[in-house]
Amino acid sequence: MRWSQYYLPTMKEVPLGTEAVSHQLLLRAGLVHMLTSGVYSYLPLGYRVLKRIETIIREEMNAIGAQELFLPCLQPIELWQKTGRDQTMKEVMIRFEDKRGRKMCLGPTHEEVITDLVKDHVHSYRQLPVVLYQIQTKFRDEIRTRFGIVRACEFIMKDAYSFDRDKAGLERNYQLMYGAYQKIFQRCGLDVAIIKADSGAMGGDVSHEFMVPAMIGEDAIMQCPSCKAMSGADDKHAEGKTCPQCHKGKLEKQVAIELGHIFQLGTKYSQAQGAVFLDDQGKQQPMIMGCYGIGVSRLIAAVIEKNYDAAGIIWPQDVAPFDVEILPVQAAEKAIMDLANKYYQDFRKNGWEVLMDDREESAGRKFNDADLVGIPWRVTIGKRNLAEGKVELKNRRTGETLSVAKEAVQQKLQEVL
Repeated sequence: MRWSQYYLPTMKEVPLGTEAVSHQLLLRAGLVHMLTSGVYSYLPLGYRVLKRIETIIREEMNAIGAQELFLPCLQPIELWQKTGRDQTMKEVMIRFEDKRGRKMCLGPTHEEVITDLVKDHVHSYRQLPVVLYQIQTKFRDEIRTRFGIVRACEFIMKDAYSFDRDKAGLERNYQLMYGAYQKIFQRCGLDVAIIKADSGAMGGDVSHEFMVPAMIGEDAIMQCPSCKAMSGADDKHAEGKTCPQCHKGKLEKQVAIELGHIFQLGTKYSQAQGAVFLDDQGKQQPMIMGCYGIGVSRLIAAVIEKNYDAAGIIWPQDVAPFDVEILPVQAAEKAIMDLANKYYQDFRKNGWEVLMDDREESAGRKFNDADLVGIPWRVTIGKRNLAEGKVELKNRRTGETLSVAKEAVQQKLQEVL
């Protein structure tokens, strides 16, 4: 992509009213635009990051046998009345009445909808287990939106659901999801704490939260400064207590962002909605359910919170919007642009996503924007180096720069990418 033709509106100043670094950088680097409080548009650069994260999630979900589908946002309230969650979630539900007089809502989540779908098609133990997932927009009328896309009224979520014949099947699928979540967050460059949690309004008796320590967040974990072990807060793990693992450090409270939550739901929804099957004895039994959520849009903010410096974002390679940026310093110089265009074509043929800053802007503006948007590798072509047959290769994360023969750049990038 050529920057001159790309919709990438960067900002020099920190936007007013933004407290989280991730919120500031999302706006300044041209990834998102706020329409109104809690509602954001994803601009081309931000949409690329979103799609890369979704690809990671899909790969790991598919690897454990989950099947993707897509459920409707519009949901009849009567489904929610069957489980009683029309009351427990009424504070955040966006409700309305359609022209036919039906009471509807914009889906804040999809347990009721998926249960209604599966009960109509699965009737025998031979059809189980079933594991389905989607990546979909959710809607919640949040009283207080915070930290940009971390807590928004409209957000993107990966939600998966398992249906089993017995508890042993549920536990197998739960462990598969548990492992897949670890891989997803690792691939996104995040070191998460996995905390046993309260199931709350979701129901069930077993659940785990996947949290990342950060400067912002609405949750908290306990962390040992000596061994770095992380845990939830309870009688055994309280602030100021000696770490039960290394028996050296005193536990410290750390703010954290919840990125994922998985639940062993049991039969709460299947019993309420009549999702039953015939077992191998011909007896009717309720399906045993699990549900598994990841805040996809929230993940973008968490990645930035853990990967930035004073100049801007430092994207991990797997979620970066582009793999390489080509920066011709003097875009008006034919020799420089000829080489930039050659790299642009060659790199793309090699399968890399490439951004070329072909704007006729000052060198300072280009360098500042390059650091702000945070592409992992930058190839800088300037008069002085090119006169010696060389270009500069920069690693955004380490700041290391290498002077490389112009003919050897692709080979060097091949090694690091």
